[in-house]
Amino acid sequence: MSTKIIALRISGTIFGIVALLHLTRVLTGIVVMIGDWFVPEWVNIFGFFVTGILTIWLWWLSGK
Repeated sequence: MSTKIIALRISGTIFGIVALLHLTRVLTGIVVMIGDWFVPEWVNIFGFFVTGILTIWLWWLSGK
């Protein structure tokens, strides 16, 4: 297996974990604060879709 394929799969896996964390926050309703700012749930919904798409794309590229 080449170094590029390994790098793509590792990156895809990391993005997948981040996508699951975004989804977990949305489903459980955990409140997130950064300083004085409450992070709205739409940020995590957007993050879930972006990182999910990146996960699928990177794993697809690694299979080529």
